Amino acid sequence: MSNGSKQPVILLENVEKVYKTKAGPLRVLKGVNLEINEGEFVAVVGPSGSGKSTLINMITGIDRPTSGEVHVAGQRLTNMGENAIAKWRGANVGVVFQFFQLLPTLTVLENVMMPMHYVGSYKGQRRERAMELLELVDLPDVANKYPSQISGGQQQRAAIARALANNPKVLVGDEPTGNLDMVSAGIMFALFEDLVSQGTTIVMVTHDRDLAGQIPRVEEVRDGQIVPHEEVDERLVARSVE
Repeated sequence: MSNGSKQPVILLENVEKVYKTKAGPLRVLKGVNLEINEGEFVAVVGPSGSGKSTLINMITGIDRPTSGEVHVAGQRLTNMGENAIAKWRGANVGVVFQFFQLLPTLTVLENVMMPMHYVGSYKGQRRERAMELLELVDLPDVANKYPSQISGGQQQRAAIARALANNPKVLVGDEPTGNLDMVSAGIMFALFEDLVSQGTTIVMVTHDRDLAGQIPRVEEVRDGQIVPHEEVDERLVARSVE
């Protein structure tokens, strides 16, 4: 829902996604409508197979709707070509994966610099920008190490730094705490809260209902549809204002 003067940074209108399978058409998203404003922190929850990963792929432009409209960060994604959408994603959307997906042959610093090389940003300042981001996630001491030489929690923080390389308007987390211990997950969550306070829009898929309950807005996906808020598990309602 629209929120005062804030502008929607993510808008999905009547989005349908149908995959062709040997058993026939598989309707994964069923007329999804979703509006997320700039600077919101949103959890996306739901059982496996509910369509939440497909929904996230619509927001990042990794997948396209069969019908309906997708607008993210001021761009209509629906009819963009593959190369154009990849460039757009690199400049506007940061993605943090459950399994980190750092390149093992690059140092942590080089991993963080990689998105800047891809879109041609921060020319002449990429190393400095990457070090600033590693400072942000408290990892400057591992800049010259390889992913295999640091812990899982450190790898995830490095992945967040990489996702922030081009100062994206939207940060998407796909189960980003799924492989982290409680302490590392807490550090990552606190970092996300700081980013939201600075105006970043964050959409995070999670199976962790305790974590989702700490996020100001929760959207539940069930059988390819957004569940009306009055039907969302009461444990996942927005936090009370203190």
